Amino acid sequence: MSMARNEILRRIRAGLRDVPASEQPGDISIARAYRHAGMPAGPELIERFAERVAEYKATVQRVSAAGLPAAIADACARRGVRRLVVPTDLPPEWVPAGVELLPDTGLSHAQLDQSDGVLTGCALGVAQTGTIILDAGAAQGRRVITLLPDYHLCVIRADQIVDLVPEAVDRLAPAVRAARRPITLISGPSATSDIELNRVEGVHGPRTLEVLIVDG
Repeated sequence: MSMARNEILRRIRAGLRDVPASEQPGDISIARAYRHAGMPAGPELIERFAERVAEYKATVQRVSAAGLPAAIADACARRGVRRLVVPTDLPPEWVPAGVELLPDTGLSHAQLDQSDGVLTGCALGVAQTGTIILDAGAAQGRRVITLLPDYHLCVIRADQIVDLVPEAVDRLAPAVRAARRPITLISGPSATSDIELNRVEGVHGPRTLEVLIVDG
């Protein structure tokens, strides 16, 4: 066990030392008087999500289902993508022509880092925050494939968009509680700021996020 983990556990135990041994989590009531439902599905919700995602410096495009393959191919061509990481269950109609695919059958970190990008679906989008959520479900693959390549092209269907964070949490509960799948939240390209607030991109993930919203 690492020293850092030991220190974290020590502090947690110290913080819990005045809790009676018989007390269970269900014994404490938590106020949940916040909104649990927001804007219903529809064009206004999609537009709100697209605007919030774009505010994070991501590129956003709305496409029809029929136009999705061409939009994927155009995005790859525009970015000069030649070697593209994909999850093994990527829908075959998403595969762009003229691009070498790297299906993730256990690609090493070096192989992921040497690719030109990754193409995935997602689990959900949250209009309230412009956040895309991955839960390692269909067409998403392992968490690491969306963290190491410098370019992430992500497809989201209109029916995967919810308005509020509590709505997203409700939808994600089965994946977390039953399947124990990891959750990844993406709000724009990876970025951070140093002590002088100079923005640095690509520190913890892709520097470029491109989102295709399929709403027709």
